[in-house]
Amino acid sequence: MSAPRRIAVDAMGGDCGVSVTVPASVRALQKHSNLQLDLVGDRNLIGPLLQDVPQPLVSRLRLIHSAQRIPTGKRPQSVLRASRDSSLYLAVDLVKQGKVGAMVSAGDTGALLLIGRHLLKTLSGINKPAILATLPSVSEPCYLLDVGANPECDSRQLFEFAVMGTVLAESLGRSVPRVGLLNIGSEDYKGSSAVLQTAAALEQCADLNYIGFIEANELFEGAAEVVVCDGFVGNVTIKSSAGVANVVSKLLARATSTAEQHPLIRSLSAQLNPQRFNGASLLGLQGSVVKSHGNATAEGFFYAIEQAIREIDHGIPQLIGKRVADIMSSNQGLLTGGKN
Repeated sequence: MSAPRRIAVDAMGGDCGVSVTVPASVRALQKHSNLQLDLVGDRNLIGPLLQDVPQPLVSRLRLIHSAQRIPTGKRPQSVLRASRDSSLYLAVDLVKQGKVGAMVSAGDTGALLLIGRHLLKTLSGINKPAILATLPSVSEPCYLLDVGANPECDSRQLFEFAVMGTVLAESLGRSVPRVGLLNIGSEDYKGSSAVLQTAAALEQCADLNYIGFIEANELFEGAAEVVVCDGFVGNVTIKSSAGVANVVSKLLARATSTAEQHPLIRSLSAQLNPQRFNGASLLGLQGSVVKSHGNATAEGFFYAIEQAIREIDHGIPQLIGKRVADIMSSNQGLLTGGKN
């Protein structure tokens, strides 16, 4: 049996809190016999949900009490002052202390970013962390970053995103992953100054398999394994794709009265189910942090825990730190963006 993996779960985060995070945690324990979880949350809410869970599973749970959760939309400057006893803060702090290998939260994205940077710090050579999400495609999944951490990015940050996305894709079995820049066209003169500067740098970087600009309609066609953009564009893209997937699933279900029983409809609906792709990695920190969507179901939160397990198994922060140091040092002259 392999060594135990231990993950901290912010049990209070998200729209539904413990009613989602606890069942998802139990499901993860059922699947992985060497998984251990620290549930950070209100013991008075969590305890009743564990009453019917078999003791062998409960024995791999450690409950860390915190009745405080960070409200969505709280101003960043007040988060650190008021959140030190919150479930989110305590879960990230467990990563910092080395007591767990990763943490998962469906809490407020801004608060998670701020607390993550405050406690874990960024890797050497990384300006700011990026959020990486997984998108379905006609072939293998596509990794898109940034999807919300940095609404505005300079060319250096976008270059760093390309490196981090490549490392993650390689660790998950993608040999020489193709890297594309999300843009409004394929022509080499189109795009913002930051995108054009990044393209020029990537074209000269022998360490990455850059293939050029990717348009939004190509994201789901398997044109590239890693697609880079700023957080504003990425966030709009990921939410639009989730909305389309939900609409298509509903239309498929409505198409026939026996939709749920039809194997083809059922298979297609499963492939389009956005819950399967829940779990966005916060890359660039000195520790593994996975962000679940706030309205994820128990199924979706389970997949976020699965992503955290993969990051532990592959040592993602360590791999990124080493690769970034190597690539950035050998390509420093290509970049014009400064450290923020």
